[in-house]
Amino acid sequence: MTTRNWRELITEMNGAVRTLRGASPEVMKAFGDMSRAAHAGPALDHATQELIALAIGVATRCEPCVAYHAEGAIKAGATRQQVAETLAMAVYMGAGPSVMYAAKALEAVDQLGPPA
Repeated sequence: MTTRNWRELITEMNGAVRTLRGASPEVMKAFGDMSRAAHAGPALDHATQELIALAIGVATRCEPCVAYHAEGAIKAGATRQQVAETLAMAVYMGAGPSVMYAAKALEAVDQLGPPA
């Protein structure tokens, strides 16, 4: 298994996002405004917000999201142990919803299919 250069990925994505910003300035401005609004809430500290975003990046399998929010969590002061616990929850939730949807899928097959 090769190790990804996460710093390089961030640099590449910064360029790609800059290009997208030029192509769709209004949409990207709205996205930036949404990002600022999501980070503005007073109840969660910045490290917690970044840990949540990191977990969602893992759950959605978004490598650039993982890169940006791993960096954000570190810059916000998250410890390696906090990151590890966050990732454990992401793994758990990735599996849990799959179990729930698998049960629903089997129920659908049982209801929609011919009698066994």
